[in-house]
Amino acid sequence: MVEQGFQARIATEDLADAMNFNAQSRVATAHAITGLLVARAVDTRDDLHAWLDHQDHRAALRTVKGVGPKSVDYIGNLVGRSQVAVDVHLRSFAADAGVANLRYEELRAAYEEAAALLGHEPGGLEHAVWRFKSQAG
Repeated sequence: MVEQGFQARIATEDLADAMNFNAQSRVATAHAITGLLVARAVDTRDDLHAWLDHQDHRAALRTVKGVGPKSVDYIGNLVGRSQVAVDVHLRSFAADAGVANLRYEELRAAYEEAAALLGHEPGGLEHAVWRFKSQAG
């Protein structure tokens, strides 16, 4: 199967339908991210996977309106990186365990350390916690 680049794909598909986005702001953010990536010659999943290795590239993504650290980590997961994208479910789980009021980076690091101690991939632990909390709520 030939990998189709981001720019070509959004030119031929309705982004809101393809990504199941209901909010126009999310569609605008996705287009802005794509524009940033195209401007930096990042056009495929593999390009993005490698590009995210650099902290300055991750910071560039954060300049897009609506993109925070969770979004950057989530994008990494979408391209095959095993990362922890801390959201409301992961924060709630940590608070239930007595770990509250940590900054995003601190809580992500705590989940990464827990995954390492348990012998799991960070993204796998994140997904398990997310599923548990999303079904409990």
